[in-house]
Amino acid sequence: MKSMRLIGSLSCIMLVMAISAVAQPSSSPAPVLDSAGRPLQRGVEYYINPAITDSGGRFTLINRNGSCPFYVGQENVSGLEGLPVIFTPFVEGETVIRENRDFRVAFSAATICVQSTAWKLGEKDPETNRRLIVTGEDEGSRKARNYFRIGKASVGGDIYQISWCPTEVCPICKFDCGTVGNLVENGKRLLALDGNVIPVTFERKA
Repeated sequence: MKSMRLIGSLSCIMLVMAISAVAQPSSSPAPVLDSAGRPLQRGVEYYINPAITDSGGRFTLINRNGSCPFYVGQENVSGLEGLPVIFTPFVEGETVIRENRDFRVAFSAATICVQSTAWKLGEKDPETNRRLIVTGEDEGSRKARNYFRIGKASVGGDIYQISWCPTEVCPICKFDCGTVGNLVENGKRLLALDGNVIPVTFERKA
């Protein structure tokens, strides 16, 4: 009789746990989706396209002033030009890029600068007071400048915006977060924070 009551109690506990597991939402944020509706994958090449056709072309490397380092920017017009990028999640072992999670991003390309093509938050431009996105690696406490994140844009659908706010890299830090937009300078479209916002989509390289 005691054993039957024990079995009944255990069954009841397992049923409650199962119901709780179903009722609770997943702790993992939603994956970022490409233009075909597939989750963005670690190590796969993607083109970043503006979701609005009259706001420049694909993301690419820009030689801003004839010297190194190169900056992150856009082609001036939409089309097939541009350079693919590769995403690497901050979370060790994670294979999918998820919304509002930290990751590194680098162009799958080489430059005459012989340095990393990883994106990095640059210093504030004295003329515009906007922070440009440059390429290169940081070490130590400054490595947070190499980490970005992706969130849903307000326009809906599988359209996103890229921001800099690496709170997974340093949860106790207080960052001056910002969202990526563009800045036209001498006919070149540079990516920068602290201004307009560029909604984007991700196209997997064929």
